[in-house]
Amino acid sequence: MSNGTYTSVSVGNWIVTYILLCIPIVNIVLLFVWAFGSNTPESKANWAKAMLLLMLIGIAFYVVLFVVLGGAALFVA
Repeated sequence: MSNGTYTSVSVGNWIVTYILLCIPIVNIVLLFVWAFGSNTPESKANWAKAMLLLMLIGIAFYVVLFVVLGGAALFVA
């Protein structure tokens, strides 16, 4: 995926990145843009893919937890 030239991501760019991730809905859209965009530095693209994967794992965990606790609540009632 690398074209031989490496562009580093500056500290200021990371600060702006984290500030933008505080905005609801925009954060998910930007993660997809950074993860799969062609103009994104490779390190930032890999980080965005990792964040999306962690979000997916968290959502799956909460769905399983909701199903298990919801099923347990049916037996209690």
